[in-house]
Amino acid sequence: MPRRIDHVAIIVHNLEQALTFYRDTLGITPSEIKEVPTEQVRIAFLPMGGPEGSQLELIEPTPSNASLTKFLTKRGEGLHHLCLQVDDIDSALNDLKAKGAAVLDEQPRMAAEGRAIFLHPKSSNGVLLELLEKVE
Repeated sequence: MPRRIDHVAIIVHNLEQALTFYRDTLGITPSEIKEVPTEQVRIAFLPMGGPEGSQLELIEPTPSNASLTKFLTKRGEGLHHLCLQVDDIDSALNDLKAKGAAVLDEQPRMAAEGRAIFLHPKSSNGVLLELLEKVE
């Protein structure tokens, strides 16, 4: 079902401060920094490995995003989720539900780069997984 790792998401308190390490120290230039109102976050996309490569995604919750702010307060900065790209999110969702996976989304949601669903960490050995169908 998944065809590649799309991104590894890292939650941060302050996007600009985090970029001083990833951009200025590691030399990874963001391809885009944008606010995603539907998700109540600011995201910096840090491409790795060329056009078909994966990317790091730095996520800063906006003050109105209670769930991510709570996550950040409780766990601190670090790994938030791993995203796997799929060709057909509707088919992936139906297949996962049929196999008994605990999904957090009953319908795909609009994410920064397409349509996505999240799987509960209890289905994936403690890792929050996002499945993403990219919309070009």
